[in-house]
Amino acid sequence: MSAREELIVKYAADLTEKCGVNPDMDLLTKVTIGCGPSIYNADSATVAGSQQSELDTVKNNFLIKKLGLSDGPELDAAIDAVIEKYGRSNRNKYRAVIYYLLAVHFKKESVYN
Repeated sequence: MSAREELIVKYAADLTEKCGVNPDMDLLTKVTIGCGPSIYNADSATVAGSQQSELDTVKNNFLIKKLGLSDGPELDAAIDAVIEKYGRSNRNKYRAVIYYLLAVHFKKESVYN
């Protein structure tokens, strides 16, 4: 099993166990690939849910640039809801899991087709 495949299995486990979501493995794989090499770096593979700069990066680089959404309070609200769903006390919030949940939240799965 490749390193990426091992990470995808780990992300799927987080979605199931911590978020109560039955992941679409095809979409999760595409989101993970879309994260690029950042998934292999311990710092960039996770999102610090309490750091505003991290949340701004998720909003600007993923929601606005990747998903093509317009900036507005609903983006911040969605990020907050996803962080809450993942569990604020959960120390490791994987970027691929956050992006997956946001893509599903905004019904933007088609971006990955």
